[in-house]
Parts: sequence; structure tokens; C-alpha cells
Amino acid sequence: MIRRSHSFSLPRNRAFTLLELLVVVAIIAVLAALLFPVFAMAKESARRTVCLSNVKQLGAAFLLYGADHDDAFPNTGDPYLWVGRRWRWPILPYVNTGHRRGAGFDSATRPSANPFVCPSDPISPGQYDATSYAYSAAFYLTPEQVDQARIRNLVASLSDPGPLASPITQFGSSVASPSSKSLVTEWFNSHDTGGGPRVGFWGTLQPGLRPGPDRWNGGRNHLFADGHARWLRASGQTPSAEDCPDINLTPGGVLGSDLRADR
Repeated sequence: MIRRSHSFSLPRNRAFTLLELLVVVAIIAVLAALLFPVFAMAKESARRTVCLSNVKQLGAAFLLYGADHDDAFPNTGDPYLWVGRRWRWPILPYVNTGHRRGAGFDSATRPSANPFVCPSDPISPGQYDATSYAYSAAFYLTPEQVDQARIRNLVASLSDPGPLASPITQFGSSVASPSSKSLVTEWFNSHDTGGGPRVGFWGTLQPGLRPGPDRWNGGRNHLFADGHARWLRASGQTPSAEDCPDINLTPGGVLGSDLRADR
């Protein structure tokens, strides 16, 4: 019997053609375009959660402050206590930041976990003395003072504060609706700009200290007088007398509500 020998040849390695490489690159580009926005949204959602945790910590500090001061809200006699670099000092003993008054609070010296700074806020750490939040002037002014005040009084020089000139301490028992009265909020709409630039609750101020047309864009985290915190769209806030989502000037002061009744 004659055996036939069979020869086997190994397949040659085949390189990708240019067309195949272009198809792979195109698929990767499409996947990246689909996934990167999702990753960005997830990252921002995490930052917003950290920010919400911040204001909850600040809420605990305010409650402790009230317990030590006969149910009073912070009032140092300063008409501009609503500004972050001013209101943080009364409650700082109740917040573990490692800072002491007079020791500086800028972006270079602040701790990595600072409840006064929102991780989505790129502006305040450098420009606003490392505090992303505003304390409502309604908690150291009477309802009558709040109803008379305007934006110009909040941003005027110390020589011309108008109705804010003589702060009067308000108490927890005076707040008509603690669950809807905003105590602290973010100055900037850093989490949702509504497609525009980051703006404060007056928007991009116009000449004559008039509110900008972008003032109702986006939303912010809020701390309410009862200690709970939530994210709220600017459009869901009660307008001030100058039609702004400004918790300092919400009509009625502590007797009013920052949650818009028609929303």
C-alpha cells in the first residue's frame, strides 16, 4: 500500500486594510461621543451630591448655633453678613474645617474637604474667599426691612446700606414655614447653567444694578430653615420685588416662602 503524504501550509498573517482601520476608528469615535457625555453627567451628579452634603453639614452647624444662642440665627450687626466671607465666622466653631478666624480662608490654605466650597464652583475659591454659598439676609432683618430692600442695598458700600443699616436678630420660632424658607444657597448656578454662563442669583447684572435676563437659568442646592437640603430650579423660587431668585429679598422675609406657589 502506498501512503500519500499530505503537505499542510500555515495560513499567512493578514494585515488590516486601511478601510478596516477607518471603520474601527469610526466605531471608537461614535462610542466616545456617546459615552463621554454620560461620564461627564455622572461626574457632575457626584459633585452635586457632595455640594448637597456640604449644605447639610452647614445646616447642622446652624442648628447647633441656634441651640447655643436661644434659637437665634447669626447676627453680628453687619449689614453684609449674607456674603460668604462674613457669615461663615459665627458658625465656624460648629464646622470642622481646621480654620480659625484671621488665619485666612483662601484657596491655597483651605482643606481639601471644605463644606464652604462647592466642587462644581470654579469661581468662588479664588474670587470669593473660598465660600460658594450665601446666607439669607432675611434671617437678620425684619420682614419689613426685607420688603423695603433692593439689590442696590445688598451691594452698596457700608455707608449706604439703606434698610439693611440696622440688622435685627430673627429667631427660629419666627419662621412661618421652615421647610420652605431658604437659609443658605449657592451663589452660582454651577450645577445647571441652563445652557448659558454661570451666573449669580441676580444673573449678569446690568447697568444701574438691574438684574440680568439670565437670572432664572439653572438651579442651586438650598438649605432650608428646618435643616433639610434639596436642589431647586431657579424657576421654582419665589421672585423678589425685582423679579430675581434671590433668597435675601424674598417678600415677607422669615414670614414668606422661597418655594414658588404656582410651581
